Amino acid sequence: MKSRRMNLKSTLSALALAAPLALVAMGNDASAEKVLRVAPHADLKNLDPIWTTAYITRNHGYLVYDTLIALDEKLRPQPQMLEKWEVSDDGLKYTFTLRDGLRWHDGSPVVAEDAVASLNRWAKRDTMGQKLMDFTDSLVASSEKVFVLTLKEPYGLVLDSIGKISSNTPFMMKKEMAETDPFEQVPEVIGSGPFIFDKDAWVPGSKVVYRKNEAYVPRSEPASYAAGGKVVKVDTVEWLYIPDPATTMNALIAGEIDYWETVAPDLVPAMEGDPNIVIDVIDPLGTQGWLRPNHLNPPFDNPKARQALLHMVRQADYLRAIVGDEKLWRECGAYFMCDTPLDTAIGADPLMKQDFEMAKKLLAEAGYNGEKVVLMQPTDIPVLSGASLVTAQLLRQVGVNVEVQAMDWSTLTSRRAEKKPVSEGGWNIFHTYSTGADTSSPISNAGVSAGCEEQAWFGWPCDQMIEDLRDQFSREADPEKQKQIVKKLQTRLFEVVPYVNYGQWFQPAAYRKNLSGVLVSPVPFFWNIEVN
Repeated sequence: MKSRRMNLKSTLSALALAAPLALVAMGNDASAEKVLRVAPHADLKNLDPIWTTAYITRNHGYLVYDTLIALDEKLRPQPQMLEKWEVSDDGLKYTFTLRDGLRWHDGSPVVAEDAVASLNRWAKRDTMGQKLMDFTDSLVASSEKVFVLTLKEPYGLVLDSIGKISSNTPFMMKKEMAETDPFEQVPEVIGSGPFIFDKDAWVPGSKVVYRKNEAYVPRSEPASYAAGGKVVKVDTVEWLYIPDPATTMNALIAGEIDYWETVAPDLVPAMEGDPNIVIDVIDPLGTQGWLRPNHLNPPFDNPKARQALLHMVRQADYLRAIVGDEKLWRECGAYFMCDTPLDTAIGADPLMKQDFEMAKKLLAEAGYNGEKVVLMQPTDIPVLSGASLVTAQLLRQVGVNVEVQAMDWSTLTSRRAEKKPVSEGGWNIFHTYSTGADTSSPISNAGVSAGCEEQAWFGWPCDQMIEDLRDQFSREADPEKQKQIVKKLQTRLFEVVPYVNYGQWFQPAAYRKNLSGVLVSPVPFFWNIEVN
């Protein structure tokens, strides 16, 4: 550790000229102000959590926006902005009542029309929202505090959908903002949540600042996942973007930052002996890696080319490269996460048994003839950067002419929306990951939506059988019958291959021991935390 500390000294000297850490001195002149300094997993560039599913924007959303319903630690829907809801005896009418004390950051009251407009916009981009609206006959405000959802037929996922904990989370926005085209970003950040986004202090590529919303009225219940009282115990939250993991680790050791959201797993051993640092997995549901092919561009517009990716991959290669410690990962062939109620291995043999010759055969049958394949590599997220390099090596081993294009994650999340051909700047493959909160159901898992260009997530799979089976699942209330539907669905998914699961892992976070109240949750929340 001595040599590491000496390296730290020189590192911090260099950082004195760099924007992210030079700014931490701000907190040293004010004993009264409590500042929580966080190293986020990516730079924040896109501010609209409905426009993008990127987790960095989702995390930003939880700071400044609020939700009508929230999931607690047992994944049960609880009222958040709502005072209550009532369901008619026939299960077709849901009446929602907003709680008192809700105000937007500009001081205006939150009203039911805001909620209706927000739900309508969210439902155009989110897979659960899309399914909910398929069952919806009408959604209208009946008074300033009450709105009513009327269904065409009973649907058991109404509350789970509106309370969805992760991307796209149905955050509430002012009606004027929520009327923005969902395929364009809102022009202004006006939330009603526990923090206020300080636009003037925002330095893209360096720093994001959130101020405590003094007017926010938290619920009285204890905090539990996204539910309960969002009690803010600091004056300011600063996100200090530090793209280099070693620099981030050194900053945490030195006390320059308080919380590192996603620790590079290979650096965990270097911090384990530090008595001032807590290293913990605070997301108990785990994470699933996705290799996402573009279904619009050759060669992966052909299902045989996508099936070739299954035979090419070996999950252990990825997991050893990006996670390392075997205690933090496992191989898993289930589309809806292992160790969940919908865990099944059916259809997974091509994924779990690497076969380069079969991969080459399928690529040839798909008509691949050496054309350039563009793989986007986000260099600032170690897990995804490493997974990209593993895939590039494997693609070359099966004869693919792959071009790795390096960029930061925020650039990638904008570029992945492009549907251009590769010759015009389009793409073929990128890597991402999804937490168990998003992935463990056919309705919440955006990656398995096959609603074509109109409804599917980036990569745009298109398959009516998948959509029919997802509809069947959403109509079925019996858990055993749901499992049978999932077996049919997973069989079809391994034929269509919307994405390739490159393994399952548990992501550690790290924070200094002067913090208390860090919540266990699939999403990093910054209320309830106290800086001592």
